Amino acid sequence: MRVTPEVPGATDTTDTTDAYRQAGVDIDAGVRAVALMRSAVRATHGPQVLADLGYFGGLYALDPVAPDGPVLVAGADGVGTKLKLAFALGTHRSVGHDLVNHCVNDILTCGARPLFFLDYFASGKLEPEQAAEAVTGMAEACRTAGCALLGGETAEMPGMYSEGEYDVAGFIVGVVARDRMLLGLGITPGDVALALPSNGLHTNGYSLARKIFALEGDPRHVREQLYKYEDALGETLGEALTRPHASYLAEVTALLELLERPVKGMAHITGGGLLENIPRTLPSSCAVELYTGEWQAPPIFALIQERGNVSPQEMARVFNMGIGMVIIVAPEDVALVQSRVPQLVRIGLVTEREGSEAVILHAGRRVVRAT
Repeated sequence: MRVTPEVPGATDTTDTTDAYRQAGVDIDAGVRAVALMRSAVRATHGPQVLADLGYFGGLYALDPVAPDGPVLVAGADGVGTKLKLAFALGTHRSVGHDLVNHCVNDILTCGARPLFFLDYFASGKLEPEQAAEAVTGMAEACRTAGCALLGGETAEMPGMYSEGEYDVAGFIVGVVARDRMLLGLGITPGDVALALPSNGLHTNGYSLARKIFALEGDPRHVREQLYKYEDALGETLGEALTRPHASYLAEVTALLELLERPVKGMAHITGGGLLENIPRTLPSSCAVELYTGEWQAPPIFALIQERGNVSPQEMARVFNMGIGMVIIVAPEDVALVQSRVPQLVRIGLVTEREGSEAVILHAGRRVVRAT
């Protein structure tokens, strides 16, 4: 990914820091881990499995030959080190919303409707009220999504976690008719990239944000920092950082219900930011050019970049930068989808891919050149 000076106000920069790795998270190691496990995973696949590793959900056809038969779409995820802020502030119910909404958004990218959800809650010493609060949040989010919280596993493992801390993971299953699956296969150069805005970091990039804002160590110190009012944010740091991950179920469902079926592909912008997630829905022959002046990111991102001296390249690889979901449609369908979901913002174009770069950021607004 590069930031190009092809539009007014752009800055040409090629150097990048490695702040996220220094904060303890190595995206490249994660990519390598997937590559190393790929052959072992593929060896388990039969004709029912309809997508390779790397997509936003696993797809399993109940009838592998029925062209319109039901396809189960499954996903799993966690909340990451955003949990550390929940431990400091006691906001365990919002953890449940984070977990469910993240998983719902992932399977939405395939066109799936959520069916049911399960959770895994692990701690060193179980605190019943704390666990119940987190699961209550999951139940609330599941009710909103119209899916059942079937159950889960509560594990107590002395010595594995610090006092008062826990980890959670969520597992979701949805369904979509095979002839209505969205895998981005029909995306072509000239298509338009639209976006639904994020409300903040959602559930990714917290290891870097915590390091930059000194949200580590003594819980009392962490709470003091989180309660500080930041003029640049118009709220406290804690309010900006602990806002629950937004769910896009209502907006995406409204688009999927259109008879014209205008949506060609979607990308949920999670771990790996814009750079790693948008290519997951693009054909290998396509790239996308984004114009950062076309959308307004929440001020928390500018504050992170300023305080941490993080390069634009790394910001776009770690954070969602104000974009929660990217939706790709043909240019003639833009007006239709925006009339149904007015929150959609036009942020870029699909182009023919040249070289290894699948995402190209232009700092500014799109320039329309005469031909």
